[in-house]
Amino acid sequence: MLKKILRSESCAKCRVCCGFDDGDKWEIPLIFAEDRRAVEEKLGVKLAERGGEFVFDMEFDGDKVVYCPAAGEHGCTLGEHKPFDCLIWPFRVNSLGELRVITVSPVCGTVSELPLKTLSEFVNADGFADKLFKKAREHPDIVKPYIDGYPILAVENNPKM
Repeated sequence: MLKKILRSESCAKCRVCCGFDDGDKWEIPLIFAEDRRAVEEKLGVKLAERGGEFVFDMEFDGDKVVYCPAAGEHGCTLGEHKPFDCLIWPFRVNSLGELRVITVSPVCGTVSELPLKTLSEFVNADGFADKLFKKAREHPDIVKPYIDGYPILAVENNPKM
């Protein structure tokens, strides 16, 4: 999805988005119910239910970084079952009051180095923002609270659609 602005090699080398500590376990990507069995079989793990979706059941120890079980040496090993949060990272759908917005996380150094104009044009081209907002309506648990300072690149025009 992001090949125009982010090379797979950059992601595989960095993997900052694949590691979590106790303070950011709320960021563990959701696995949609329709992908649950395939992910469990591929990785030999049991997923934990969170709302109507599923997450990796990871053990945390304070600030110690724990990597996603799907993170391989060359990136995600889940192929077509890769979590939506991971497909769109470092972009995210956030709630800001009554609005849904698309932001970009500054944690991704490669994308954060790009001008905001470039990021905004990318998000608003080719229906990318519409796809993200549509998926958020279908799976509302992927919507995360807005984090102060994250640049807003798109605002949903019709959140009730």
